[in-house]
Amino acid sequence: MITYPVLKKGSTIGVTAPSSGVPAELHELLTLACKRAEERGYSTVCKDTAWTQQKARSADAAIRAAEFNAMLRDENIDLIIPPWGGELLIEILDQLDFEAFPAKWVLGYSDISLLLLAITLKTGVATAHGTNLIDLRGESMDATTAQWEAVLSTKTGEQVVQEASEYYQAEWQHDNPSPYVFHLTEPTRWKTTESEPVHVTGRLLGGCIDTIRHVIGTPYGDVARFQQAMIQNEQLLWYLENCELSAADLRRSLVQMKLAGWFAHCAGIMFGRSAANHAVQGYTAEDVYQELADELRIPILYDIDCGHMPPQMTFVNGARATVDMAEGRAKVTQHFCP
Repeated sequence: MITYPVLKKGSTIGVTAPSSGVPAELHELLTLACKRAEERGYSTVCKDTAWTQQKARSADAAIRAAEFNAMLRDENIDLIIPPWGGELLIEILDQLDFEAFPAKWVLGYSDISLLLLAITLKTGVATAHGTNLIDLRGESMDATTAQWEAVLSTKTGEQVVQEASEYYQAEWQHDNPSPYVFHLTEPTRWKTTESEPVHVTGRLLGGCIDTIRHVIGTPYGDVARFQQAMIQNEQLLWYLENCELSAADLRRSLVQMKLAGWFAHCAGIMFGRSAANHAVQGYTAEDVYQELADELRIPILYDIDCGHMPPQMTFVNGARATVDMAEGRAKVTQHFCP
């Protein structure tokens, strides 16, 4: 059974850095992001780790875990949004209080997706893969990013629909800020290994392959248990994104997931746009997608709105999603069923 938190206007956002914090020279970004949240009607509480960064982490694992656990227990904090991702979130997993996890949204992506996946697999509490706090510092939000509020406000038994973005960002221009942070210049076109149209339904799970692959075979990556105990053996619909892997490393990671049973009883897999996916001796990401589709006999969608080439949809781990795609356009309907 999946438990869905509910976002309400006027909620208090807890800001903690279970992976990387914000170094001193970039504090103005975090300050501005909190200011924008408050202008939109939220309160913010920024804890110590959000403001520190040294040796690829915001603080020691014990400090990060204790701060996150305290935010979970704090009834005055309604949802948790880390400033951004990072590198070493995996260090805190064995110190988190999964046994007493409340119905409280956690939203983020990149390294944070490992935390999100572990929470949902271990507890059945839905988590949200989408924008981080720093990327909400703009004067406004593009239509795709802005949907995070509608998605997180959806109640159990209801559904929420998102459309593919019109344009996406090819590269970051940090020295040339736009009103909504991103520079959306390239036409969005979802692609597939199948003949179109594509229609696929399954319970969402996913995240950044670079990080989530490292919990395969651990208590924090027990997908089979989740399927049996939490969703009564419904099919999964995976969404995955690649931050830094070459095509060959992507292939190795996906084969490992397959051998670990992560793709058993799977309806389909969706891959986000990636600036990585570097070809190896002519072996491309498109080759990887086609091989996986042939092996698993399922539809593969790629270049979707997910990951490090924004904007991105808000995907809820545990929700039942239906994806309809044709001619490069797509609609994602998420049903918040228990």
